[in-house]
Amino acid sequence: MQANTATNLTADQTTQEQTTTSASNFIIQHVYVKDISFESPNPPYTFDNAWQPELEVNLATQSKVIKDTQHEVVLTITTKVSVNNKLAFLVEVKQAGSFLITGLTPEQLHHALGSFCPNILFPFAREVIADLVTRGGYPQLLLAPVNFDALYQQHLTEQNNGSTAQHDASAN
Repeated sequence: MQANTATNLTADQTTQEQTTTSASNFIIQHVYVKDISFESPNPPYTFDNAWQPELEVNLATQSKVIKDTQHEVVLTITTKVSVNNKLAFLVEVKQAGSFLITGLTPEQLHHALGSFCPNILFPFAREVIADLVTRGGYPQLLLAPVNFDALYQQHLTEQNNGSTAQHDASAN
């Protein structure tokens, strides 16, 4: 009985919180793989050598409005692994999500699409990459966590510096 009462109290509290903050809303509608690519051009060579991989990881995000308050965010991760300067494998995953977002300022929305959403998508993409690499016959590759907030802030700083440089050039 008490567990049900506690659950009902929590549900009531949640309802009150939603009522007072109903102006903003964030819902994950779907998480899906949009595109996958795995290439292993030199398997006999890479399997015969000692496994001392050189790793290169590139991240990119894109977002677009699907309709009104529904947004699609695509996180692209391209991973290249070489052994003795020969490509062992290349994996590219485009992990996507559909998000319903309402009640945010333009700056908050930009931050959500550029940082918060990719942060949600990353674990899914990381799992797909680990699975593809293992199925390709290579040792498991677990990507380190990514600080998307720091990358987002770096992107904003670069944009601001670029616009400042353009204004300085046009002033001369």
